[in-house]
Order: sequence, then structure tokens, then C-alpha cells
Amino acid sequence: QLQASGGGLVQAGGSLRLSCVYSGNIFSINAMGWYHQVPGKQRVMVAGVATKNGKIHYADSVEGRFSFSRDNAENTMYLQMDSLKPEDSGIYYCNAKQITIDPFNVADYWGQGTQVTVSS
Repeated sequence: QLQASGGGLVQAGGSLRLSCVYSGNIFSINAMGWYHQVPGKQRVMVAGVATKNGKIHYADSVEGRFSFSRDNAENTMYLQMDSLKPEDSGIYYCNAKQITIDPFNVADYWGQGTQVTVSS
């Protein structure tokens, strides 16, 4: 189970920090991250990490402006969003993945989404 929070309305150039608390069988999580969705389009990953190696990936559109982090003791992941632009507006979802190799399967778990609106 994932519970996201932290969205809101901010002016361009401002900052927000999203939080997502996760619970359940956390030891089986292979990857986690944040996705962005605007009306009529698919969710797109903006930041994600493979839990085994800790390497963080960012979408080109947010590289240098957004920062992913996690607190294992609190079972919480964060997305620090700086220098926000109007095109960053949308709903942000936190995600956790359980990946099995044989047979190959990816199980996605989603938070409820939090709205971010950036005014120009």
C-alpha cells in the first residue's frame, strides 16, 4: 500500500516536496519511483530507483531540477521538485514494483496520486 501527499499550487520557479509512505511486504520491492500524468496522456516516470543497486534515474525533462530520495527507516520516498515549470503540472503518482524473473512478471503498486499545479 502506498500513500502519497505533498502536492499543491505553486508559482513557476517554486518548489514542492512530495512524500509517499509505503507499507506491506517492502522487502519484495525491486524498484520504486514517481510518475507524472496529464489529462489524456499516459503516466511517465520522472524519477525512479532500483532498490538493489540504488541507482536513480531521472527523465530528461526533470534532470537537475527534481531529486528522488527515500528514508528506509520511515518507509517513505520523496520527490523534491525545484525550479518548477507550468509543464510540470499534473498528477504525480508514487509507484513500487515487484519483479519476478522466472516467469517474468512485473507487479505495479500505485499511490492514489497527488495534484501539482504550477502557475505561470
